[in-house]
Amino acid sequence: MKNPLIGLVAAPFTPLRADGSLALEIVPALAAQLARNGVKGAFICGTTGEGYSLTTAERRSVAEAWRAAIPPGVALIVHIGHLSLGEARELARHAQEIGADAVAAMAPSFFKPAGVRELAEWCRVAAAAAPRLPFYYYHMPAMTGVTLSAAAFLAEAGNRIPTLAGVKFTHEDLDDYRAARALDSGRFDVLFGRDEILLSGLVHGARGAVGSTYNYAAPLYQRILHAYAAGDLATAQKAQAEAQAFIDIMKRHGGLAAGKAIMKLIGLDCGPVRLPLRTPTPVTVAALRADLTAIGFFDYASVV
Repeated sequence: MKNPLIGLVAAPFTPLRADGSLALEIVPALAAQLARNGVKGAFICGTTGEGYSLTTAERRSVAEAWRAAIPPGVALIVHIGHLSLGEARELARHAQEIGADAVAAMAPSFFKPAGVRELAEWCRVAAAAAPRLPFYYYHMPAMTGVTLSAAAFLAEAGNRIPTLAGVKFTHEDLDDYRAARALDSGRFDVLFGRDEILLSGLVHGARGAVGSTYNYAAPLYQRILHAYAAGDLATAQKAQAEAQAFIDIMKRHGGLAAGKAIMKLIGLDCGPVRLPLRTPTPVTVAALRADLTAIGFFDYASVV
């Protein structure tokens, strides 16, 4: 993948059976759904994919299933972040071997890097295991607790990591986002990672966006992209408000676990979540469905 990722990139859920084992037979349907909705990439085994709740062997299996199923024209980005740098390197090496299009890694989040120099060095060593693949730093302070500036990371790492493509920016600091986008005359691909404020990202120069809700509401976000590109800010704002409304409902009913439940509601059962997340009860799912129906969610959701 030599060119920037432009458009929507979904962060797929990892399908599981009731007993918690992988349900990889669901992956082809997930991949086909993304392609039908014009999604340009799949960012697997990250937060939405519960990557840190999977074993290394399971993450390799998930990556292989996606590589086999993903349609032409849809990029495959494999999250290889791990608390063990050795395991991260193994996942990066494997991603390159199976023909992934790029790799990405969150910052280590137990022993945290003291500064951008240490973070850049950790990423350099991880990325070096896949020297033919573009590398993205996955910036998500809310989950990792690593609050170092993305722009400062890029400035430090830009000449140290030969394969550095950019950042998956999942944060609300739009000043830092803008600075990262502007660095070295726009050298880096800074993917926007907050679905509920996608329009703000576009205003600040985003060309590509990664999100979990693109799995089931891509048509709504496509409306935001197209309206903004056409200069129709009112339509873009209306669609963004609709997205915010259903995201608020999802958060109220369990966040990521509720999002996975929505997949079953649209016809793609991805199963339960793994501990320590809590799988919604049937009562919760019924309330989720009712609240989504009340706001017209299924009128624009991507129903199978």
